[in-house]
Amino acid sequence: MSAPGWSHPFSRNDQSLIAKWFWTVDRGLLAAALTLVGLGVALSFASSPAAILADESISDPFHYSWRMIVFATGGVTIMLLTSLLSPRGVRRIAVLGLLGAVFVMMLLPFIGDTVKGAARWVNLGPFSLQPSEFAKPCLIVFAAWMFAESQKGQGVPGVSIAFLAWGLTVALLLIQPDIGQTLLITTTFMAVFFMAGVPLKWVMALAGVGAAGLIAIFMSFSHFRDRLAAHGSADADATFQIDRASEAIRAGGLVGRGVGEGVMKRSVPDLHTDFIYSVGAEEFGLVLSLAMIGLYAFIVIRGMKKAMRLNDPFEQTAAAGLFMLIGLQACINVAVNLNLIPTKGMTLPFISYGGSSMAAMGLTMGFALALTRRRPGAYEPGASLIPRRRLLP
Repeated sequence: MSAPGWSHPFSRNDQSLIAKWFWTVDRGLLAAALTLVGLGVALSFASSPAAILADESISDPFHYSWRMIVFATGGVTIMLLTSLLSPRGVRRIAVLGLLGAVFVMMLLPFIGDTVKGAARWVNLGPFSLQPSEFAKPCLIVFAAWMFAESQKGQGVPGVSIAFLAWGLTVALLLIQPDIGQTLLITTTFMAVFFMAGVPLKWVMALAGVGAAGLIAIFMSFSHFRDRLAAHGSADADATFQIDRASEAIRAGGLVGRGVGEGVMKRSVPDLHTDFIYSVGAEEFGLVLSLAMIGLYAFIVIRGMKKAMRLNDPFEQTAAAGLFMLIGLQACINVAVNLNLIPTKGMTLPFISYGGSSMAAMGLTMGFALALTRRRPGAYEPGASLIPRRRLLP
């Protein structure tokens, strides 16, 4: 029995910031995200010994594993701290983050490291920074805010501002070039635009513009054409990467070869980053593969349901867009590993090795958790995902 007057730090009567956070945050979503991070660390120990074979300067077989622990710790810290924010705090951090990411992306042609023909990273000594990873969640939150301001009818040109921010971000991505991130950001941005209340005729018009944009990208970027041509090609050299990943997945069967027993993974390029899914499938089989997919599905479905019940238009569209961003990126990575779509340099959220990816995913999930917390008036009976007022006539 506790002493008189003593209050448990997580009792419902405790008014401290941490106690309020504990009782208002969605602990199911938080647990799912932390589980994925834990799987990422575990799979890094499975992939690191094989990954270092491509770099003779590294002698420690668990070099990438120790770094992954650091990245995971940083990502979880960012997620937890960001989830403490109010919706206003989320907007402020998103604006600052978007401005910072765009600024660094502007400098990439001059100071960026070029890897595989693309200048996407800034070398910071022991680490590299990929600003586009942080631009994604910040742009979604900023766009949702601008769309919500337009709905108020107070003369704020929110739609124009949001599209200008999207256009600038996409232009900087194409300069790198990074087609995969461009398509991901554009798809999520347009989904947020639709959820904010745009009429169907505008959706159809934007779909036409998007199709024209894809054709323009196809005509302008030779490496994009090459990847499309290589997909499903009979040329073994052109499909070496995905063929090795497919062999690793098939070798895993139902329950996998066992911890550290993977053989095919040793010939999979980028196995600790873009193709970490194939490592998990070989060593732990279909069981782990379905478990990972189930966790992503849980985050997206539960998150979207909570977003649909939010009362504020900004919180609705921003939260829904963030959960969609996580789900789409996971779908793209898994689809690449299963040879369903052409290869793209896109990480598996919370699981792939990479400091920028882990930090940005922590920021994305932190934003989403902050927006879906149970605050007074946040959830109203019968709240709809589509606001009553439409953005455009």
